[in-house]
Amino acid sequence: MVHQYVNNGYHIVLDVNSGCVHVVDKAAYRVIPIVEDALKQHIETEEEIAVYVAGKLSESGEEPASATELRETIEEILSLKEAGMLYTDDIYEKYIDRFKDRQTVVKALCLHIAHDCNLACKYCFAEEGEYHGRRAFMSYEVGKKALDFLVANSGNRVNLEVDFFGGEPLMNWTVVKDLVAYGRSLEGPHNKKFRFTLTTNGVLLDEDILEFANKEMANIVLSIDGRKEIHDLMRPRRGGQGSYDEVVPKYKRVAQSRNQMNYYVRGTFTRNNLDFAEDVKHLADEGFEQISVEPVVAPDTADYALREEDIPAILKEYDKLALEYIRRKKERKGFNFFHFMIDLEGGPCVAKRLSGCGSGTEYLAVTPWGDFYPCHQFVGQEEFLMGNVDEGIIRTDIRDTFKTCNVYAKEKCRDCFAKFYCSGGCAANAYHFSGSINGAYDLGCELQRKRVECAIMIKAALADEEKEKIL
Repeated sequence: MVHQYVNNGYHIVLDVNSGCVHVVDKAAYRVIPIVEDALKQHIETEEEIAVYVAGKLSESGEEPASATELRETIEEILSLKEAGMLYTDDIYEKYIDRFKDRQTVVKALCLHIAHDCNLACKYCFAEEGEYHGRRAFMSYEVGKKALDFLVANSGNRVNLEVDFFGGEPLMNWTVVKDLVAYGRSLEGPHNKKFRFTLTTNGVLLDEDILEFANKEMANIVLSIDGRKEIHDLMRPRRGGQGSYDEVVPKYKRVAQSRNQMNYYVRGTFTRNNLDFAEDVKHLADEGFEQISVEPVVAPDTADYALREEDIPAILKEYDKLALEYIRRKKERKGFNFFHFMIDLEGGPCVAKRLSGCGSGTEYLAVTPWGDFYPCHQFVGQEEFLMGNVDEGIIRTDIRDTFKTCNVYAKEKCRDCFAKFYCSGGCAANAYHFSGSINGAYDLGCELQRKRVECAIMIKAALADEEKEKIL
């Protein structure tokens, strides 16, 4: 499978199955799909291919290149094919049954340390922390059992991850600290290493909490939507007051104290700010170097929900942001934008490329009272209740269903060029918008494809910058 597109003047060709990216001239860009068509028709010699390509170009009324130039272009294209860098076969599908049959090893938990929140964010899928249920804090005893479950079900895996999540986890901070201490006590005896992370709205953040977090938390996620007017509109306190002025100075302190690493500010854009590139720029101007601003996922009935008619504006905004991203990188004023960070050389392992985040199998969410769900976005939906910290996983059928969730089980993923980058997308979004975890959230897919295209173009532009330096 080959995907071609033009962005910022670059003619880009992505060989999907190998992951190879080629930046080519206009002539090669036009010829590559014709050569692919010829090969599918079993036209294989260079001479025959050249005749076929010339005929197709003539039929389309295009100005033909000289015979010599055309032959040289075809020769280069075929050499890429021989090198396994173009028109490659999909070698992954035959391995998918091995992933389904592999032993289930749990390696990450999302601990819902607090089903309560001190903000009233309008787009909150957790219903201000309640998750379709009741307000509650996780007890130390429940959290301890969750960590014991993780250790017991992690097999030979050494590195384990625990995210303290909410609601707002800082509302139950003592239990967070106690659970970190308990987790550390398990490391030596069981040959495990815990990577703790924290997601917070920042309202309760103070120097004591920051000192502890900088010692124990591998990453801190700081919720902020960008410009003050946007943030205060969507992330007010329960009384309606904005929270921007309260949290930004604290977030700056976090970023500085962690040397601009191992944190990120995480925002959500809605129909209220389709110009979200301005929010990303604002966060960068405020001194944040690790930034994620993501599209809201909401039912059509919400006035802030993204709609199909918004897609063209959003795609243009990603293009605008990509150019700004390149400009700032070149001026040594750069920042990292989560959706533009793409590894074209290594990237995730095959299992991750095919099956994504591991929700329901490798990754589970734990409620304050100890129930297991496939991930935080399924919490409160009783049809996805998998078990609890006392009895373990009872609904193994749910786990087994999630084990079959992969890019080959999703019909809309099979022919999508971005499938090995998004790994099939979010199972929860697919379920909520299509009724099946093997369905698709079409709007989200459209935006994901654009982000992948922008990310690859950025790589090309920054590579050009490096070449210019050498020359």
